[in-house]
Amino acid sequence: MKSFGGTNMNLLSIYTSEKQHYSDMPLYEWLLEEARAMGVHGGSAFRAIAGFGRHGRIHEDTFFELAGELAVKVEFVLDDVMAERLIEKIRHLNKDVYYLKQTVETGTA
Repeated sequence: MKSFGGTNMNLLSIYTSEKQHYSDMPLYEWLLEEARAMGVHGGSAFRAIAGFGRHGRIHEDTFFELAGELAVKVEFVLDDVMAERLIEKIRHLNKDVYYLKQTVETGTA
């Protein structure tokens, strides 16, 4: 298998909850659809099994009464231009969505 040199990109992680919606669909689904429409080559959504947020309340998928309150992380690996375009779209939602943008090295081995 041929090895390619590393490339610096951005890992954009967007945190939402299962119950957040936009345009009549779960927000994580909207984010994936919007990124695909922008020409992003791939993205993934990951559902948490447990965690706590800024309010310190523990959420677990074993509690029926907390259904829909767990976090969903949506991730994309993007260049600077695409990352900023997607962040700008998120800002226009007025949904108070938390994101994390990190510089990462990508490549194949």
